[in-house]
Amino acid sequence: MAITGTRSIGDAPDDRLAEVFEAYLRPFAGPAAHFYVGGASGVDTAALQWLAAHSESALTVVVPCRTVDQPPGPAEVVERLRGEDRLAGVVEMGATLLGKAAYHARDRWMVEHSGFVIGFPRGEESLGGGTWYTLNYAAEQGRARLVVPL
Repeated sequence: MAITGTRSIGDAPDDRLAEVFEAYLRPFAGPAAHFYVGGASGVDTAALQWLAAHSESALTVVVPCRTVDQPPGPAEVVERLRGEDRLAGVVEMGATLLGKAAYHARDRWMVEHSGFVIGFPRGEESLGGGTWYTLNYAAEQGRARLVVPL
């Protein structure tokens, strides 16, 4: 499963996000599940932390460049979870220039490695962003999608 979502929230799963994740991630987060998370600020990092703490699911972080090129908060979370042996893997796609093309390549990779995509967009601000790009790409690829507006 791939997770995509807005960056315009905090990196930590606050009470509201924890309720949303409990309702919409928990049902899919069994020990045989494998989640791909984008490693960006916002929903990516909050969901990663929540899943690491509340599930036994395999977790893989997919970044468009290298982990050290990610924002400090998300990079620290990835390194901490890696040190705790909580990650199944980290995929560093090696982009040399960060921008829409690199992020969209990462998003397509996650969709192509998943049978199901869970998206957490935030209102209309996300219409032209990566969350809807990923959800629309998943639809084009015939992947099941769950959209949970924040």
